[in-house]
Amino acid sequence: MSIEKMSGLEIMQAMIAGKIPPASIAHIIPMKGITAEHGKVVFEAMADERHLNPLGGVHGGFTATVMDSVTGCAILTVLEPGVGFGTVDLNVNMLKAVPQNTSLIAEGNVIHVSKSLAVSEGTLKDTEGTIYAHATATCIIIR
Repeated sequence: MSIEKMSGLEIMQAMIAGKIPPASIAHIIPMKGITAEHGKVVFEAMADERHLNPLGGVHGGFTATVMDSVTGCAILTVLEPGVGFGTVDLNVNMLKAVPQNTSLIAEGNVIHVSKSLAVSEGTLKDTEGTIYAHATATCIIIR
């Protein structure tokens, strides 16, 4: 089945199952889908030496990209076949320095969906539950 005929949830579940390739950004910012259900996604992400700022810490762009991905993909899970979306606003609160070479869990959840807009939130935590970032996103629904 082509992705044009799949719901957003079916697309996300097919990516997680390895039936379709992940988005190419997942090769630059290592992210892997773990679960997807209606209105919610969970990814695993890990910053490495490619993601450092001039001072040697993990660049904020790593966190922003992961947050954009999980908040957007959470919205994707509630869309019907043939419907797209685009981020129009992303607000990322970086609460703690992201560690390098550490498995992190990113979760995105839908807060609200209307005919033309959707709002979601995301978190980035380690396996112990320490939160590194929180984000909210507003996306336009493209019907």
